[in-house]
Amino acid sequence: MPLERNRRYTLTLCVLLLAFWGILAIAPVDRPTWVLENVLFVIAIPLLALTYRRLTLSRVSYTLIFVFLCLHAVGAHYTYSLVPYDQWATQLTGTSVNESLGWQRNHYDRFVHFLFGALLGYPVRELFVRVAGARGFWGYFLPLVMMMAASMVYELIEWWAAVKFGGDLGMHYLGTQGDEWDGQRDMALASLGALLAMAVTSMINLALQRDFAREWQDSLRVKRPEPLGEVAVVRMWRARRAKRGKRSEA
Repeated sequence: MPLERNRRYTLTLCVLLLAFWGILAIAPVDRPTWVLENVLFVIAIPLLALTYRRLTLSRVSYTLIFVFLCLHAVGAHYTYSLVPYDQWATQLTGTSVNESLGWQRNHYDRFVHFLFGALLGYPVRELFVRVAGARGFWGYFLPLVMMMAASMVYELIEWWAAVKFGGDLGMHYLGTQGDEWDGQRDMALASLGALLAMAVTSMINLALQRDFAREWQDSLRVKRPEPLGEVAVVRMWRARRAKRGKRSEA
């Protein structure tokens, strides 16, 4: 029954996401940039669908992924540097976010980079815990490092695309808005978001998980006292020679 509820919930999110994406696919601000930005959808949606039966994530994880992809769809529609969040805020509240905070640039891209870590950090943790068997300290540290690495890879892809396509398309996709440290700031924000996600998750588990402290201690205990590296290579080489010797004798 829980899996059935999960299936219905996930299917609902999928329909809503595709409907939202379809609406924003109509007359985007810059079609070539929209196409580049939607490479993420082309990869993410089929991957989640193909792995659903074998690795059904929690509703929490699917919800976080859904929110992030919706925010990305908005950025793809307007291009990240032109999302009119300040106009929306002014119309709704009568107050300009940029003026209130003293911002001179459009910060929607920075906001989404932060949420990249904050929203996707937990689904990545679920993968590490359920697939890789990460426990204790490693169940929080490895997802954090993975999100930092993913952010770095994305920045490299942005750089490559800007060099490859050049012109306005490259600049719109890169979205630096004249900031030479844009990539580093984006990576820092994604890392901060992932750190926040792991901190919140650890606090929840600390409050509810009885063996939280023991699991952390066990995760940092040395499981195999024998060194690896050259010691392991020699051991495997000797074992292989011994096995070949037995076969030749037979």
